[in-house]
Amino acid sequence: MTSAALVGSTGLVGSHILSTLLSLPTISNVYALARREPKVQDTKLHPLISSENSSWSSQLTSISPPPSIFYSSLGTTRGAAGGVENQRKIDYDLNLELAQAAKKAGVKVYVLISTSGASSTSRLAYPKMKGELEDAVKSLGFDNTVIVRPGLIVGAREEFRGPELVFRKIAGALGSLSSALKDPWAQDADVIAKAAVAAGNKALAGEAPSAVWEVGQSEVVRLGRTEWKA
Repeated sequence: MTSAALVGSTGLVGSHILSTLLSLPTISNVYALARREPKVQDTKLHPLISSENSSWSSQLTSISPPPSIFYSSLGTTRGAAGGVENQRKIDYDLNLELAQAAKKAGVKVYVLISTSGASSTSRLAYPKMKGELEDAVKSLGFDNTVIVRPGLIVGAREEFRGPELVFRKIAGALGSLSSALKDPWAQDADVIAKAAVAAGNKALAGEAPSAVWEVGQSEVVRLGRTEWKA
């Protein structure tokens, strides 16, 4: 049996990661760091709730025994954060702080939901920030680091994202005709979540292709849809 911890469980992908983890008989306990209570209830779920995200690291390191896998789907938008600098405090600073806490706690496998095109050398703020985070967590030296890089994330979000909404609608329309028209550039949130969980479990079982496993869009589809088994 495996225990897992998760941050970002109230977001689009994170909520699917949470429900996927809870559905697996091989997962014994799920610890969810969040500002508010998850919408789901389960005897395996242990919410760690605090409105002050500065306390999340200490909550993570206090879990005993430590979880085997830590999933991060934590992220925000520039608009919601009030600018790039505030977005970086969540997407980079807090994510890295929690990754460091996970390493300190003894977590074996770290799984990060990143984005396609992430690169520390990018001239664009968002992919550059994501690339810098990837580089930073890789350097922490987990037994396995899994970087999941989806394309456009398709699904119903609670917050409004104007320009992105147009592309999500296009992706949904194309997907209704054929998944082959959508999958190369946009993936459903539940498929991304299942791919992340599948990759994390494979890494823990010693089946990852390398210590640092970068899961691109085609592999997201393969792990999360084609090969997925609950």
